[in-house]
Amino acid sequence: MSTNNSKQPVSPAAGLLSNTTCQMEEELSISFSITFMTVGILSNSLAIAILMKAYQRFRQKYKSSFLLLASALVITDFFGHLINGAIAVFVYASDKDWIHFDKSNVLCSIFGICMVFSGLCPLFLGSVMAIERCIGVTQPIFHSTKITSKHVKMMLSGVCFFAVFVALLPILGHRDYKIQASKTWCFYKTDHIKDWEDRFYLLLFSFLGLLALGISFFCNAITGISLLRVKFKSQQHRQGRSHHFEMVIQLLGIMCVSCVCWSPFLVTMASIGMNRQDFMGACERTLFTLRMATWNQILDPWVYILLRKAVLKSLYTFTRRCCGVHIISLHVWELSSIKNSLKVAAISESPVTEKVTQQTST
Repeated sequence: MSTNNSKQPVSPAAGLLSNTTCQMEEELSISFSITFMTVGILSNSLAIAILMKAYQRFRQKYKSSFLLLASALVITDFFGHLINGAIAVFVYASDKDWIHFDKSNVLCSIFGICMVFSGLCPLFLGSVMAIERCIGVTQPIFHSTKITSKHVKMMLSGVCFFAVFVALLPILGHRDYKIQASKTWCFYKTDHIKDWEDRFYLLLFSFLGLLALGISFFCNAITGISLLRVKFKSQQHRQGRSHHFEMVIQLLGIMCVSCVCWSPFLVTMASIGMNRQDFMGACERTLFTLRMATWNQILDPWVYILLRKAVLKSLYTFTRRCCGVHIISLHVWELSSIKNSLKVAAISESPVTEKVTQQTST
């Protein structure tokens, strides 16, 4: 029975649908898919090497938990891009003839499970990283004494297992992942939804993804505000704060990339699940939002590659030399002059200075 249901999307009606509503899919070639997959694999590989090197350097310090979670996020992106990209290339190479190479619907189920897992797991990890940094900045003593590497690894395992559980829900409920109208990817049932269970899977996926983005935004906002308050109140521990700012900048980069790439797809799936959008007329829009989501796996590693402290310092130096060397130097000089004036004023108004002045006058 499940085999018959899995072949519904590749019926003549589905083939007509892909020709009429998803013409943009035909313009993509297998060479483009291979190039896209190769760029993603190389980008994630470079980011993994950088993060692993940094993790070994800060293994016993407060930054190790953040680097461990960041490494897990990039590794998840790497394997998600590799597996999903390889299956997509195979589908293109086989002329999208699912009836010929996937009669039992096994490959489609694997494709769908990987799509859901590689979509939700990085979003979950991004929110966990934001929570970890929020605790590290707002409650540093609790973070240093209670949150150990063992706890971080347990949280990491829990996030991965939960993402796997959500991805396996249709299989556990004796439902198949469906071949979509373009016949190039598999996901939850998105056309002619009449069963509450099919609607539930789409809404659950969208809700969890948007919830993870919301948690990331909330925690990053608290972390950023706390760091700015500390910066203006005290000038001590500059080195520790510089590492905090580096991590927060990277978190903000991840959050912005995830919001831009994933929000359209999550909102589209939620609209389809609530029957507010007709999938028959939104096929091209869905494919466009899907491609935006896949760009997240390429852009995520470049956040760690480009938003490192060394790169930001080099960029600042280069900008200072090219654009505003005189302005920046004048600004720094003015600040230092103000600070020196305040110091002189404070010394002159101190009781010790007044006593010395009185003694010299007598």
